[in-house]
Amino acid sequence: MATERRPEPSVLQQHTLFTRSIDTLQNPSCSACVHSSPNKQSEEMEQQQSADKALHQYSSAVLKGQLLRSLTSADMFTRMLKLRLLNAVAPAYFFIATAVTFILHFCFFIPTIFPNLRASMALHTVVFLFLMFNALGNYIMTIKYPAESANENVVPVCSAHCSDKVDAHYLLNGRHFCKLCKKVILKRDHHCFFTGNCIGNKNMRYFIMFCIYTSCTCLYSLVLGVAFLTVEFSISFENPLTFLTLLPLSTSYFFTGTISGLQLFLVLMLYVWLGIGLVCAGFCCQQVLLVARGQTWCQMQRGQLVENRSPWRNNLKDVFGTRWILGLILPVQTAETGSEDTDAHKQD
Repeated sequence: MATERRPEPSVLQQHTLFTRSIDTLQNPSCSACVHSSPNKQSEEMEQQQSADKALHQYSSAVLKGQLLRSLTSADMFTRMLKLRLLNAVAPAYFFIATAVTFILHFCFFIPTIFPNLRASMALHTVVFLFLMFNALGNYIMTIKYPAESANENVVPVCSAHCSDKVDAHYLLNGRHFCKLCKKVILKRDHHCFFTGNCIGNKNMRYFIMFCIYTSCTCLYSLVLGVAFLTVEFSISFENPLTFLTLLPLSTSYFFTGTISGLQLFLVLMLYVWLGIGLVCAGFCCQQVLLVARGQTWCQMQRGQLVENRSPWRNNLKDVFGTRWILGLILPVQTAETGSEDTDAHKQD
């Protein structure tokens, strides 16, 4: 049986088939587009648009994350710069205020208030020197015996940008990482900018006594300052509202030339002594309550309760020692510098 032969395609048909083959190789989707329905083409376009949209969202998220990290690093750097600046300025402010208080007492207050009363002059001189000696002595002891560092092996791992999770881990284990001191501190209460170091269980007793005697010195200076202004400038403090109007009136009188710069400076110092005295007294009361509860300021801030709380007498004895009466009148050691907790933490 003879087979039928198909007619060979013409030259035009061969050219058309060749062109379609080239287009198919360059763009494979064109062949599918020729045979696909309009619905399928629209679905492919929607998928392409969805992919482009997802890529755009991902790129935006990456850019936002990089911007947020850069802003966070800048904020952290600015915050640490402010803290370091405050850590350097606060001790200088303390020493300047101390020197000014010394000069005012021995050059103005005591000689003017008690000109012919040698016994009273000697008594007030002794009282002032006693208060200043204890304030400065406990200040030096707070710096000399800083809060104890915990396991030194973990200190180099941390930095000024230590995360809150790491800090929370230390806090739960009775430790706290200080970004300024760059140390993990045992029983850390807070960082004092006036002393430039952390306050912990080791120097808490000196810090509390420093606050007590600083408050007493400021309030005592306030009393002598009021007496000096009364004697020298005839300013009456019988009215309870005098302190509310003294500073604004003195400022206005100074700019009108009614009073001297010394009188305005003394009025300013009265407010400085009043403010520092009240702040130190309030802070001291708060610290004593925390010590009696066996809690630190860091733990109270984060709402962490003290487990296995000891009696308040034992907590006070742990900080003030057995010779606490001697510590009330002299800046000397009243407790052991080492503790069992230190050894226990170093073995972690």
